[in-house]
Amino acid sequence: MEQLNFSLRSKPTELAQHDIICGVVGSGNLEVFVKPLENTQMCEISVNTSATGFEKIWHAVLTEFCNRHNVGGLKFQLNDMGATPAVVSLRLSQAVSMLKDDEHV
Repeated sequence: MEQLNFSLRSKPTELAQHDIICGVVGSGNLEVFVKPLENTQMCEISVNTSATGFEKIWHAVLTEFCNRHNVGGLKFQLNDMGATPAVVSLRLSQAVSMLKDDEHV
């Protein structure tokens, strides 16, 4: 297992500020936990992954995500079992969608 930690700039979120869980840990998939942070200019992302040696790819995928979505002020914990970059992007977007849906409840 490899643990990676990223602190990336992102516009502050306007999403509901509560914890969520999205996805499952399983072959080719990943689980995402989201919780609020006090620093609204940064997005903190921790990755526990079974696939070692892919830090540059993780950085590229996560930077694109933080540029595409306003996630400043959120902490993401990713538990990965070999998800492809496309699955990572999809699962992160799904977590943001879940936050948006909960905001209107």
